Amino acid sequence: MNNKHSKESVLASLFWKLLERGGSQGIQFIVQIILARLLAPEQFGVIAIVMVFINLAQVFVQSGFSTALIQKKDTDDEDFSSIFYLSLIIALLLYTIIFFTAPSISVFYREPMLSPMLRVLSLILFTGALNSVQNAYVARNLMFKKLFKSSVGAIVISGILGVTAAYMGMGVWALVIQQLSNQISISIIMWFTVNWRPKLVFSFKKVKKLFSFGWKLLASSLLNVLYLEIRTLFIGRIYSSSALGFYNRGEQFPKLIVNNIDGSIQSVMLPTLSAYQDNKIRAKEIMRRSIVTSSFLVFPMMIGMAVVAEPLVVIVLTEKWLPAVPFLQIFCLSYALVPIHTANLQAINAMGRSDIFLKLEMIKKTVGLIILGISLPLGVYAIAIGQLFSGIISTFINAYPNKKLLNYSYKDQLRDIFPSFFIALIMGVVVYVFNYLNLGEGKILLLQLLTGSLIYMGLAKIFKIDSFDYLINTMKQLKKKRSDSNVR
Repeated sequence: MNNKHSKESVLASLFWKLLERGGSQGIQFIVQIILARLLAPEQFGVIAIVMVFINLAQVFVQSGFSTALIQKKDTDDEDFSSIFYLSLIIALLLYTIIFFTAPSISVFYREPMLSPMLRVLSLILFTGALNSVQNAYVARNLMFKKLFKSSVGAIVISGILGVTAAYMGMGVWALVIQQLSNQISISIIMWFTVNWRPKLVFSFKKVKKLFSFGWKLLASSLLNVLYLEIRTLFIGRIYSSSALGFYNRGEQFPKLIVNNIDGSIQSVMLPTLSAYQDNKIRAKEIMRRSIVTSSFLVFPMMIGMAVVAEPLVVIVLTEKWLPAVPFLQIFCLSYALVPIHTANLQAINAMGRSDIFLKLEMIKKTVGLIILGISLPLGVYAIAIGQLFSGIISTFINAYPNKKLLNYSYKDQLRDIFPSFFIALIMGVVVYVFNYLNLGEGKILLLQLLTGSLIYMGLAKIFKIDSFDYLINTMKQLKKKRSDSNVR
């Protein structure tokens, strides 16, 4: 086995990936809280519309090819450099399109600020071209310690700039400054910390080979982003920017937590699973561990956050954000399913079956759009509930191919996640009762957090949940590894 993908290397990479996610997302969380207190809901709605077009453009710049670089068994400088220059050309073309169509988009949404905001924020497409290749290089070589430095450093810089701009009364432009400076800072820091530089080489042959795998992922990512962002487009046009602001703030907290935990695990799992793509038994073991561990961490957080939503929003965001509470509760349930989604999809990618991945995306998006069409006239809350039902159906669709690819059936997956779900549900019921106590929101929330944590860990110990012992042992191994390194 390649030492790069040994258990010790994977655990060390996972530690740094979790630290990178936790550090950057934690700081980002604080920055977003401060900005939410300083800015109005409709201003967050406007930036959400802008980000739809940026995110769609980023798919063409970043998706597909970076994953192909990770998945390919043997890559060299020619591969990385060719993809970098191709991404840069694509970024230039897309920026030109956005620049000239921005006024029309602004008129369509009846938001005069959209045009200049789009033209300025689209500049991140150029840093995205560089950053996507840098991230692929880091992921392929499990160099997540370097990613930690760049992500945390960039979010600190952008957070300071964004909050300062908000205090100075710059309104929605504070959000533009925060987003733009974050992406620029990441690329600059990684340029000095990651030992990769583009060479003056370009190979159509290399691009064509990577494209044969990457185009399916690119198409899948485009479908996925368009499908997710289409709700933002409709809410912003049919309803109001303030309604969109509440919708997005309700999604922010669960999305932040799940992307932190599950995203860290999956970022390490893709290159690790790819290394075992010829050993299906070992690949299945890694995938099962990914699902079980992610679910054990995510379920209690999502269920817990759903039951403490109201005091949490009042304390953290203030009462002006109370309409976001129902959205927060709905999205907590929706994002609880993410570990199952991503583990199944990463396994399919690691096996080199991007064709299956694309077919799944087309099926899921067709189902989701039908549900969206039904829920759209019923209001913004109905749209969020429809997204939850789409997520439940998608869970079964994503899991289907791995019954054949890795002999990992629905029954096996449900059996693996049920213990964590069961004890998280018990914890949630007990914690919810605390909402009826005649105490202030701060005391209730503190009591709920402490009690929920104790109940969940206690039940995990009583019922001998495998993931609990696994995580404890993993932390001990990491601590010992760091201690041994310090001694040497």
